[in-house]
Amino acid sequence: MPPIQSIEHFRVQPRWLFVKVTDAQGKTGWGEATLEGHTEAVEGCLDAFRARFLGWEADNIEHIWQSAHRQSFYRGGPVLLSALSGIDIALWDLKARRLNTPIYQLLGGRVRQKVRVYAWIGGDRPSDVVNAARARKDQGFTAVKMNATSDVDWLDSPNVLQEAVERLKGVRELGLDVGMDFHGRIHKPMAKQLAKALEPYGPLFIEEPLLSEHPEGIKQLSLLTTCPIALGERLYSRWDIKPFLENASIDVLQPDISHVGGISELKKISNMAEAYDVAIAPHCPLGPIALAASMQVAMSTSNFVIQEMSLGIHYNVLAGDKDITNYVSDRSVWDVVDGYVKGLDGVGLGIEVDEEEVRKVAETTQHWRGPSFFGPDEAIREW
Repeated sequence: MPPIQSIEHFRVQPRWLFVKVTDAQGKTGWGEATLEGHTEAVEGCLDAFRARFLGWEADNIEHIWQSAHRQSFYRGGPVLLSALSGIDIALWDLKARRLNTPIYQLLGGRVRQKVRVYAWIGGDRPSDVVNAARARKDQGFTAVKMNATSDVDWLDSPNVLQEAVERLKGVRELGLDVGMDFHGRIHKPMAKQLAKALEPYGPLFIEEPLLSEHPEGIKQLSLLTTCPIALGERLYSRWDIKPFLENASIDVLQPDISHVGGISELKKISNMAEAYDVAIAPHCPLGPIALAASMQVAMSTSNFVIQEMSLGIHYNVLAGDKDITNYVSDRSVWDVVDGYVKGLDGVGLGIEVDEEEVRKVAETTQHWRGPSFFGPDEAIREW
């Protein structure tokens, strides 16, 4: 089988990092290694992986994954695994294209014809969510997600909670399902109050009600609410996720395909979660390559429930005119009808990357920096 001849990476607007792998026969695959706000670190890791894996057989995806993860001594974490994600996704794309088949066929075949999706409303400091939700409904979405609150202190005014309840009520009245993202910005004294306050209005899930570094707090919260608890974007492997499955504290797992090691690891995580009766709803406020890769896994995964989609997300809008409809030759692949996107049936990832646009935009794209939140006393608050 042909060896890897080159590994390239491209920083593109609004905040994405694409990877292209080419083999000795000139065949190519595309991946995404986006780690929001930490592009330079991932680029450095990709450069190291390039020096290491040039000349390795491109078909040996699992061997490359295991080598990158296990032969580093210091393993895991968002930077190493985001870089590995970009290469892993590209290798799956390359392999499936060589075999002239969609990636999902190599993962066991399809279990569904289309993929349910949701979109964001409201921004980092949520406002005017009802009008935004109405616009999403007109776009074809049946589910949305919004930040439950703006930045919140460790112990804050109860008014903060009531505002979140009113936003949820307003959007639910439109007939939409609503994920409420606590975003890890709410601490335990407020999180358990907010979960109880939202419960009567039926959120689709509450996401990151506490930071995942507090497994004991999440377990405690799970015993206090009937709201489905979702998390996973800041867990980077099966080993990070294992404690949450074993202590039965979560209902929906949200691994990010660009953070956990790519298609290889997301599929393993999904199978692992199925054994604990936990649903999969991949995190993906990222680019079209990450979305396409997530959908390939969704097409072949029985416990998949819904896919995050970054179309029109506030980060894209604030950064300029680039969205997931850019960098692909056929924008219609992202059309939403009755809450679903049609399964991607083309070869490889099921999308064709517009390499000319990627290279042109990459020439001038700067590193993206995440926002910083501070309270009235200028103390740091969680983003």
